[in-house]
Amino acid sequence: MRWAASIAELERGLLQRDVAARALLLAALAGEHVLLLGPPGTAKSELARRLQRLLPGAHYFERLLTRFTVPEELFGPLSLRALEDDRYERLTEGYLPSAEVAFLDEVFKANSAILNTLLGLLHERQFDNGSQRLPVPLVCLVGASNEVPQDDSLHAFYDRFLLRVPVQPVDDQHFTALLLADAPDAGDAPADALIDPAVVEALREQAPLVPLGEAALALLLQARQHASQSGQTVSDRRWRQLVALLQLQAASRQASEVGPWDLWLLPFVLAADPAQVPGWTGFFLHGVARTAPIAVQGLERAVQAFEQQLDTERRAPPDAQDDSAGKLALARAISRPGEESEMLRITSERAQRRYSPVHIEARVAQCDQLLERLMALHGEWLAVAREVLAQARAHDWLPPSWLLPIEAVHAERCGHLASLCAQHQSTRNGFAALPVEASATAQAPAPVSWESP
Repeated sequence: MRWAASIAELERGLLQRDVAARALLLAALAGEHVLLLGPPGTAKSELARRLQRLLPGAHYFERLLTRFTVPEELFGPLSLRALEDDRYERLTEGYLPSAEVAFLDEVFKANSAILNTLLGLLHERQFDNGSQRLPVPLVCLVGASNEVPQDDSLHAFYDRFLLRVPVQPVDDQHFTALLLADAPDAGDAPADALIDPAVVEALREQAPLVPLGEAALALLLQARQHASQSGQTVSDRRWRQLVALLQLQAASRQASEVGPWDLWLLPFVLAADPAQVPGWTGFFLHGVARTAPIAVQGLERAVQAFEQQLDTERRAPPDAQDDSAGKLALARAISRPGEESEMLRITSERAQRRYSPVHIEARVAQCDQLLERLMALHGEWLAVAREVLAQARAHDWLPPSWLLPIEAVHAERCGHLASLCAQHQSTRNGFAALPVEASATAQAPAPVSWESP
């Protein structure tokens, strides 16, 4: 993959940041902005700094915003020389209007004057400096916040972040690795990780030419229905921005069309709140990775029904005309305590009901019918698992942390079906091994009811 080294540099030494790193790099390639939602100390600013180091010659700006932050801290001080000439202009060099990559922490805590200026700067890439409207070189602004803004007046600014990625502290499974990890260094990025502006420009020109594949389009239509049914409002502009981002992702991996696996970005573009991300993640995993539960309860009941029937037939007493029960009682009476004599063993074997070959053949045939169905389903889902995992592993941008649960779901499903096959095969062998009475009445038994309701 062309961007593997860049992703590796963003992730280097950071645990459980593969989603944020990929979202950040894609946003930079597309010229979009990212909001990282999570508590302090989760490497949000570190990711922004690393992005800047991937862009040769890029300027970086970082600031923590509070309600006391004044415009001069972000946009530069007023020019005294300009004031002498009755011009209200700022000295922007070294401040946000001159930066290619910027990180604003607690971005929603700024006052309305700052937010209104940021709104135009993010959307139009222009900055009003006195009477002039000047273009800014901003490639990507990374915002950070502990929570989604609740004030309606902030929704327009919030919507300017195309990608909104939850970032949580390292979980318990990775805590030991966190304690033993080396402190990240701030050295230069390796040459193969650097982002060539000419390559990015060519990628942006190519992206609109990449068509939406039929499968991806069908999933987007389903996504719109999912949003409507779950009461989530997604603007027309955001849908269009999503498609443009998907096209760029497909172009970056030299695909001929936008495919279903490109839609792993859905949760971070369409979810308006971190609480909605799991629902969108499930939508993608069920629709693309085929992780939705399959209905095997009926088959499980069938396997259990045959097991119960086999147990019943094994425990059934001999026919009334058979004196095996009396012989067994006599053998037990004359045997020494704690010992099983050969006569007792033989007598015990004979003290079981014997079945006609027709009965046994009928039971085995019924078992084979269910076993064939189980094995067909197992083979079907083995094929699905191979196909899904091959596609997932081949996708350049899918986060590795997403691949693990996909693999686990398919492994568990195929393993469960294989277990049912083995369990029922044992039952089938049990019916085949029932005691035979060749002279018994040749009458087929009533079938075991195993069809799911």
